[in-house]
Amino acid sequence: MDPACSQPGAIYEIKVRGELDPGWEAWFDGLAVALVPAGEQPARTTLTGPVPDQAALRGLLCRLWDLNLTLISVRRVEAGGGEEHGND
Repeated sequence: MDPACSQPGAIYEIKVRGELDPGWEAWFDGLAVALVPAGEQPARTTLTGPVPDQAALRGLLCRLWDLNLTLISVRRVEAGGGEEHGND
């Protein structure tokens, strides 16, 4: 198992199709909610912030499922904002 995958409090960026306003931040355990308005592509929302562990990540994804939002991407980011690269 990759030790970085079990790193506590990793920062994740989750993108979904659809619109959520910042009022949803508390329901998503304090993740920042940012809306990218519709333009040439449909509106999408980005949730960003620390996720304590894989179980919490699964819980967040289940909440998105419950809201019937289409998942676009899930990625772990470095503390500086860059994408982490695995050892594939």
